[in-house]
Amino acid sequence: MKEEIDDLTVQGTWVLVPPPPNRNIVGSKWIYKVKKNPDGSVSRYKARLVVEGFSEEQGLDYNETFSPVVRHTTVRLVLAHATKNHWELHQLDVKNAFLHGDLQEEVYMKQPQGFEDAIHPSHICKLLKSLYGLKQAPRAWNAKFTSYLPTLGFILSHSDPSLFVKHTGTDIVLLLFYVDDIIVTGSSSTLVQSVITDLGEAFDMKDMGKLTFFLGLEISYLSNGDIFVNQAKYLRDLLKKAAMVECKPCSTPAKPHQQFLKDEGVSLQDPTTYRSLVGALQYLTFTRPDIAYAVNSVCLFMTAPTDIHFGAVKCILRYLKGTSHYGLTYTLSDMQLLVYIDSDWVGDPNTKRSTTGYVVYLGNDPISWQSKKQTSVSRSST
Repeated sequence: MKEEIDDLTVQGTWVLVPPPPNRNIVGSKWIYKVKKNPDGSVSRYKARLVVEGFSEEQGLDYNETFSPVVRHTTVRLVLAHATKNHWELHQLDVKNAFLHGDLQEEVYMKQPQGFEDAIHPSHICKLLKSLYGLKQAPRAWNAKFTSYLPTLGFILSHSDPSLFVKHTGTDIVLLLFYVDDIIVTGSSSTLVQSVITDLGEAFDMKDMGKLTFFLGLEISYLSNGDIFVNQAKYLRDLLKKAAMVECKPCSTPAKPHQQFLKDEGVSLQDPTTYRSLVGALQYLTFTRPDIAYAVNSVCLFMTAPTDIHFGAVKCILRYLKGTSHYGLTYTLSDMQLLVYIDSDWVGDPNTKRSTTGYVVYLGNDPISWQSKKQTSVSRSST
């Protein structure tokens, strides 16, 4: 906790002022977290001071809050591109990233519990920097970081606001980030290292070395130069959450040609668990296109799921239990783009809408896929 307070002090996060009249004063609290390695072992124990952002008032304490998130397709494309070109993948971590963001609004916070100032115990903190818990904190950090990258010669991608590209002669550097996790790769190791050095001088940043873990993805490097990506730890945690660690595996994520009716079965008294598990399964499709259709099917009943629909969710989890070692392999194949797309016709018995599925390959490697219900009813199959 003292380390956290010291970091906040060095950053100049706030100044103590008397409580101003007619202003909202938000609270603060301590959050404790155990950070783990990809294998599940403990990496470090961390205490973080956060603002009780739920007490912020719109128009007074904050205005806009939107901050972009990285597209899954972009992550897979960068990994595939690096593999095919024999580029090294580097991982960077920004320490206390949100503290770098500059606040545009005046925000006042109570002094941290246990660290009240001895001389001015009744004063409050006027925030000068962004702090975790603020509704506008992600946006402030994103604005700070993305405004700095052009000074290094990076250009924002038109397709993803989390991807930046730098060209120097014939060399290229790709920088992909999500909040405080950053991937840097490129055709020149010297140029990549120069970018890492420049970023380290501008922000409190740690070079984590070769990329091994990103957004729950575990990245392994094979002896032939290929890269293997899966979400084994994420899946283990999901099975534990569902109390299905010891479940019996099944061979498919869904029964062939199975269709669910909206009102069949007994309605769940509390659909919270159903919704939570389905949401987690959606993220698992990051590296598991084989469950995309089955997950899309159970997503259709989030409003009023029944025991029949919950059984379908358990079927997906049982399939995953037996295939936890599955994932994506990015190979040294060519860079040709191939797209496969198909759909059924009025396949949904509840809405008579059709389902479209597609997969995009870069060489031999899938980089984008989706199974999705069409927005309107098709009157013809041609």
